[in-house]
Amino acid sequence: MKTAILLVALTVLSADHVCGQPKSSKKEVKFGALCSGNPSNRKRECDGARYGCGHFGASRDGGKSKHKGLDIVCADGDTVNAPFDVKITRRAIPYGNGNAIDNGVKLEGEGLCFKLFYLKPDKSSGEVKKGQPIGKLLPMQSVYPGITSHVHVQMCDESDPTQHF
Repeated sequence: MKTAILLVALTVLSADHVCGQPKSSKKEVKFGALCSGNPSNRKRECDGARYGCGHFGASRDGGKSKHKGLDIVCADGDTVNAPFDVKITRRAIPYGNGNAIDNGVKLEGEGLCFKLFYLKPDKSSGEVKKGQPIGKLLPMQSVYPGITSHVHVQMCDESDPTQHF
């Protein structure tokens, strides 16, 4: 009898539905508005040869590397909001050179781990509810004059975040 109960329990835990509800899937998670000035999460297009394109996998350094994230349009100084309920786990530094945009955060939520770059976070740890401020976009124009200012979204495992937008 104990074996039968154990088998039933394992079957329920491994099924596509738990308690009659579908299991959440990373592919189903969609980001809410990241930037206060861009409620539709419009993606950065191409800014010519100088700065390249904002899509995942875009060529960088003359083809020597690939873009590891997705750029979401945001104006310098705009508020960056939590895309869903998240936990800020630490600061995330994109370049390590101390320039004016060398800051960001690592976040977890909805089964995802991701980083947001080019923002001054309001805090470097703790929980933030969907739509609440995480920080302010740093002055991208001071480092990359003429680029479309943006928040860079990068998954912790460096997979393509596009499916979440």
